[in-house]
Amino acid sequence: MGHCWGEHVGELELRLDAAEEAGLFAAAVGAIGELLGSDERAGAREWMEVSAEGAERAVLLAAWVEELVFLAEHDGIVPVTAEEMVLEPGRIGARIGGYRGDPPHLVKAVTYHRLTLERRDGGWRAVLVLDV
Repeated sequence: MGHCWGEHVGELELRLDAAEEAGLFAAAVGAIGELLGSDERAGAREWMEVSAEGAERAVLLAAWVEELVFLAEHDGIVPVTAEEMVLEPGRIGARIGGYRGDPPHLVKAVTYHRLTLERRDGGWRAVLVLDV
C-alpha cells in the first residue's frame, strides 16, 4: 500500500496503490495527512467518524478525499490513520484518527479530471487530481 505525488500547474496528482480496494481509501488518509501536516507537530490523537457516498467507486474515493480535506479545513484535524473501515456499494465509513493542528487550506477541490480506480497488476490503483 502506498501513494506518490505528481505536480502540475495548479494541481497535484495523487496516485494510490494497494493490494486491496479498501487499501486505496486507507492510503488516501495517509496521503492527505502527509500533505496537510507532519507528525512532528502531532498532538494527542483524536478519533471521529467520517463517511462519504458516491455512485461509482472512483467517485466514492473522490468524495472520501473531499471529506478528509473538509475535516482538516473545518475542524483543524490532520488525518493520520483509519480504523473500522466499511466499504459498501456507494458508501464508505471509518473511524479516522488524527491530531488537531493548523493545516493549510491548500486543496481547493478534488477534480474528476483523470479520476480512475481500477484493478491493476494484481492489486488496485487510483489516480486523483487535486486543485491547489
